[in-house]
Amino acid sequence: MDEFDLLPRITINPKVMVGKPVIAGSRIPVELIVKMLSQGVLEQEILDEYPKLQLEDIRAALAYAARALALEEIEPMIVTA
Repeated sequence: MDEFDLLPRITINPKVMVGKPVIAGSRIPVELIVKMLSQGVLEQEILDEYPKLQLEDIRAALAYAARALALEEIEPMIVTA
């Protein structure tokens, strides 16, 4: 599956989790999945913990996070001493 097949698995609704991106049909935030992966939690462990999830949902969370970072505008900060 490519990014365009995965991204529809992510939804944003102001009435669900205060508008954070979540896996469609759930209240599982993209942020939670990405954080778990960054902490070394294996995909299968996530799937075991959240039986409603599918492997494609985890991949969709990563695709969404990558897309959000790619579109993020970076402005240099000026630090004065």
